Amino acid sequence: MSLERTQGSCVAIRTLSPSSVSRCPHASASSSDDVTCGTPTWIGRGLTCVCFKRKGTYERICINLTPHQEERLRRLRHRMKVYFDASRPDHQEALRALWSATYPGQELHGLISEQWKEMGWQGRDPSTDFRGAGFISLENLLFFAKTFSISFQLLLKKQRGKRAAWEYPFAVAGVNITFMIMQMLDLDASKPRTFVRAVFLQMLSENEWAFDLLYCVAFMVMDKQWLDRNATYMEFNDVLKSTRAQLEKELLMDDVLRIEDMPSYGLLC
Repeated sequence: MSLERTQGSCVAIRTLSPSSVSRCPHASASSSDDVTCGTPTWIGRGLTCVCFKRKGTYERICINLTPHQEERLRRLRHRMKVYFDASRPDHQEALRALWSATYPGQELHGLISEQWKEMGWQGRDPSTDFRGAGFISLENLLFFAKTFSISFQLLLKKQRGKRAAWEYPFAVAGVNITFMIMQMLDLDASKPRTFVRAVFLQMLSENEWAFDLLYCVAFMVMDKQWLDRNATYMEFNDVLKSTRAQLEKELLMDDVLRIEDMPSYGLLC
C-alpha cells in the first residue's frame, strides 16, 4: 500500500430563486443535484463566495476570515506540512504515546521493534510509513486512540463484522485516511475551490479539532464500507475512494453544521 506526498469562517448562505440563477456568473449546467457552480468569486481581501447547486436550488456561501480565524487555518496548514522526524524528541514522545494509548500496560521495547507490526505498520520502524502524510497522521491516530478509545480498539482488533482473510493494516490505513482528507479539503490552495472546503472552514471556526474529528469519522466510514463490500486488501483504494465520496455527501447535507452533525458520526462509540 503506497502513499505519495504530493479561526473559523463567518458564513452567510443565500438561496437564489430559479429566476436569478442565470445571473450567477459562475453557474454551469449540470445534471447533478450537488455541484459547485464554477470557480469561487473573490470579493476583496479575504472574502470569497462559492455558488452551489443543492436539491434543485442555488446557494451561495461567503466566507470572510477574521485574523483569529485565519490563524486557526494557518495552524492547521502548518500541521499538514510537518514531516515526521525520528530524531526529534517531541516526535519520539508522540510515537511512544501512541503505543501507550493503543496497548495500555504493554511495554514498548523500542521505537524500532517488531512490536510495531502488531499495530499494522509495514515494518519494524513506523517512522518510514509517515512519509505520505507527515506528522499530522500520527497526531490523528493519537487523537483517535485517546478520544474514542472503544472505537479505536474495535478497528485495531478487527472486532466488528465478518472480516476478510486478507485485512487492511490498521496503522498504514490510518495514514492513508489522513492523506485522503488532506486532498479532499484542499486546504493548501490559496483560494477555496470547492463547497466542501468552504463548509469545513466553517466547522473549523467552531472547533479547532474539526480535522481530527473528521478523521475519526472517516476511519469508521472506511471500515464500514470495507465490511459492506466484503473487501480484501487489494480493494483498499476503491474503498478509500467511496469513503471520500460518502464524507463529501454528508458534509454537504443541509443540517450538517458541525462534524458531530454528520450521520456517520454516530458510528463512533
